[in-house]
Amino acid sequence: MPKNRPYLFYELTNSICSTCYRKVEAKVIIQDDLVYLMKYCMQHGREKVLISTDVEYYKRCREFIKPAEMPYVWNTPIKYGCPYDCGLCPDHEQHSCLTLLEITDHCNLECPICYAESSPERSNYRSMETIEKMLDAIVQNEQEPDIVQISGGEPTLHPQLFEILDMAKSKPIKHIMVNTNGIRIAQDKAFVKRLANYLPGFEIYLQFDSFEKEALQELRGRDLREIRKKAIENLNEYNISTTLVVTLKKGLNDGEVGSIIQYGLNQPAVRGVTFQPVQHAGRIENFDPSINRLTLSEVRQMIIDQSGIFAAEDIIPVPCHPDCLAMGYALKQGEQVIPLTGLIDPQILLEGGRNTIVFEQDQSLRDQIFTLFSTNHSPESSAMSLKELLCCLPKVSIPESVTYQNVFRVIIMQFLDQHNFDVRSVKKSCVHIAHPDGRIIPFDTYNLFYRDDKENLLEEIRNEMKRGG
Repeated sequence: MPKNRPYLFYELTNSICSTCYRKVEAKVIIQDDLVYLMKYCMQHGREKVLISTDVEYYKRCREFIKPAEMPYVWNTPIKYGCPYDCGLCPDHEQHSCLTLLEITDHCNLECPICYAESSPERSNYRSMETIEKMLDAIVQNEQEPDIVQISGGEPTLHPQLFEILDMAKSKPIKHIMVNTNGIRIAQDKAFVKRLANYLPGFEIYLQFDSFEKEALQELRGRDLREIRKKAIENLNEYNISTTLVVTLKKGLNDGEVGSIIQYGLNQPAVRGVTFQPVQHAGRIENFDPSINRLTLSEVRQMIIDQSGIFAAEDIIPVPCHPDCLAMGYALKQGEQVIPLTGLIDPQILLEGGRNTIVFEQDQSLRDQIFTLFSTNHSPESSAMSLKELLCCLPKVSIPESVTYQNVFRVIIMQFLDQHNFDVRSVKKSCVHIAHPDGRIIPFDTYNLFYRDDKENLLEEIRNEMKRGG
């Protein structure tokens, strides 16, 4: 009898070689209840990369999809194929749910894991003219962008930050975030008070990786415990909507997932926690991708095991990019926390969306569920949509006083790198970065091919393709 292979060949995709970044064919295989990406480069050999520890969840993500939502304009033509045409080119399958606007590469930290390689030594501040052109490019693509995240470097150091916020507020943007390490927020209360003037539709995306000195030293190069504590105090005082952003590294701070969620639930200004496994890009020290990387499915299981709140049915794929995004919502009512996502049967998306009857007596409920889970919203509008939906469900009674302050969300946001890169998946990326020249580029490909001098390698690859090499 012929021997069977020791794995199940599940599907075929394209990836890149993690050494030379040339496109290679890749198999998705299932072996020993794990999912791997197996690829082969003619020059650098075979790679086998773990991409999921939960086979059933991985399969569920394959089906948890919606029709592609396009931007209003395309920024680049198709010439070399994905990922060498960013962007956005007409072959991309998802508009910008969130667009980063980087206004400086200067920073008051030199984090050992910075994807942008920012530092105190770098001192470029983008001009108001350049920033307006970048904002206009975002608006041209989206007309009414859901979320624009002002980032860096450390954006709070930009001498014209408030002029930039005024400019962003003058555009038809639904929700503005500032991505910050919190140092200035901790040290300058007058600055925080002024930020509160931009509410509503404004949020702080606060770096918050750990309660432990050693973990912070390894991730950020500095013990930031008191800085984070003071920053949260100031944000609570002015009730500025805040998302805690946790960069996770296996074996370092992944045991704190539950405690950070509990901490966030106890802070009046915190609206949720976003967990981001380390992306192997930019300046990254002391990181071995074979042992230090975390998959989305591992983080999801940590939330389930450690939070004491969310069960498996409460953390579901986000339909616009299910490979790399998962979410769960909860309702905060005083001391009580009610997980919400599990109350809504997401099977409707797996069985035909709008044509599936959840409650036969209520056509509008069915449509509301489909709209909530297949359309991208700013955080505040999605919270309101959730409230309207839950009022229709028999298990939850929502008082009229419920606002965005009562909704708590947990998000897992995984970014692809040269190891787990999947062309099929990256085409659905919905977190993008605005380039100063007007291109809108997926986060995953920007950090691999389009940031700073990395475009030199890209040009080399393109020239090879022109020559047929």
